[in-house]
Amino acid sequence: MNKTTLYYLTILILLFGCSNRKNEKTMIKPGEIWNDTDGNPINAHGGSILHDHGTYYWYGEVKKGKTWRVSYIDSWECYRTDAGGVSCYSSKDLLNWKNEGLVLPSEKLDSTHDLHFSKVIERPKVIFNEKTKKYVLWMHVDSEDYLFARAGVATSDSPTGPFKYIESVSPYNQMSRDMTLFKDDDGRAYHVFSSEGNATMYISLLDDDYLKHSSTYSRIFINLSREAPAIIKHDNKYYMVSSACSGWSPNKAMYAVADSMLGEWKMADNPCIGEGSDTTYGSQSTFLLPISGANDKFIFMADKWNKTNLEDSRYVWLPGKFENEKMIIQWNDQWDPNRHEKE
Repeated sequence: MNKTTLYYLTILILLFGCSNRKNEKTMIKPGEIWNDTDGNPINAHGGSILHDHGTYYWYGEVKKGKTWRVSYIDSWECYRTDAGGVSCYSSKDLLNWKNEGLVLPSEKLDSTHDLHFSKVIERPKVIFNEKTKKYVLWMHVDSEDYLFARAGVATSDSPTGPFKYIESVSPYNQMSRDMTLFKDDDGRAYHVFSSEGNATMYISLLDDDYLKHSSTYSRIFINLSREAPAIIKHDNKYYMVSSACSGWSPNKAMYAVADSMLGEWKMADNPCIGEGSDTTYGSQSTFLLPISGANDKFIFMADKWNKTNLEDSRYVWLPGKFENEKMIIQWNDQWDPNRHEKE
């Protein structure tokens, strides 16, 4: 290689490196379009985060294409897109996300399949089972009229899939809609879901392989109509954020506290403060992510739904903290999650 060629190659490498750094995200800007490392909008709604071997994995619903309203449902605004499956993105810094592709695609041919594109796949959550060495994904699967109301489960040997779908179930012969998973410090895992026509929430202890519901469960928020649960543990207490049931329209979040996952949950207050707190800043909760190394800090993850163009729904991630056992979430136009733990 002559000196001239080497010179131009060096310039190209430097320019490419500068271009990549220019496109890197340094701040979270809640509600704005969030592009992945390829420059495409992240498509991972109703999502959750798994932190595994130093990497964060963001799983969510794929909402793509035309949005329409189911014409024969007039009791609520049932807007839909074709079910696109479950996506995954990976990151080291919670800011710059690489698209790992579809880890669980929707079914294109068999219209009787739970995951057929004409149906509903929502709120995927993934946890790792140390005993079986499997990544376990639970999700809400439903018919377009939301009357199927079941929980689907899939497993994978890798956090980036592919996940193999196993089945859907009606836990305790009840409905299962908006849901989350919570894995405790002792390795026990819980499936938390809205049920009984969304009037009541269930907390179910999963069996040792996380694939079935045990006989141990509790019914909470009876006749309070709560959905969109998200859970975090702080100083040996459990905190759950949830929303009221108002379709795609945002409402005021509330959090509840318990001394044990299956124990009595006491409704506390709205964790959001300041302007916009009465509508959770125009969003709905989906996940609470603990901040490593900061016992009193977390990230509040929520979706800002665009009901008439669901593909354009945005993500609202905000810094959260605990002060004297009180949960606090406050709006920030932009913020760095890697500085949040130090502030």
